[in-house]
Amino acid sequence: MKTGVLRKLHKDSKGFTLIELMIVVAIIGILAAIAIPNFLRYQLKSKTAEAKTNIGAIKTSEEAWKAENDFYANCAANPLAVTATGAKQAWVVMAAGNGWPEIGYQPASNVYYQYQVQSGGTVSTAAIGAIAAGAAGTDMAIGAVSDLDNDGTNGEFGYATDTGNNGAPVVTNANNATAITQIGTVQDLTPGQF
Repeated sequence: MKTGVLRKLHKDSKGFTLIELMIVVAIIGILAAIAIPNFLRYQLKSKTAEAKTNIGAIKTSEEAWKAENDFYANCAANPLAVTATGAKQAWVVMAAGNGWPEIGYQPASNVYYQYQVQSGGTVSTAAIGAIAAGAAGTDMAIGAVSDLDNDGTNGEFGYATDTGNNGAPVVTNANNATAITQIGTVQDLTPGQF
């Protein structure tokens, strides 16, 4: 009699078959394949907020400098190089004469982007965003560049006090394909690139 009861219990027991479990695992795998790239993209996009925030702070420091000295200060590229890994770099404390100590700007921590301010004269296309500015330091251009996703193409942001008319500043990406079109607005010069 006990054998009949065990057979009945085994026959009536409910559970998942191996095929059902494999289907569930496949569905979870598909959902993960969709979600992870989107999550990584949102993570990269959130890191671009650093460039926008720091450019705004640099602009404020430059405006304060100009109010006292009647011209904008040039600021050398800082940190000294753009990393291809997208990792944060230490801000270099530069000696007087490199612009940053003069305007009194230093970020609170390490940065993802390399920053530069150009006021008067021009810089080479190898410099950040190929930025150029008008003479006498009456206009300025600020550039920020990084390769956050390590794909070999830089993400770049720029700000200018003029659009480039009559020798005033213009900010373009490294390929000179995009220029600042709105005065006083931080612009993404390489949309879709990080």
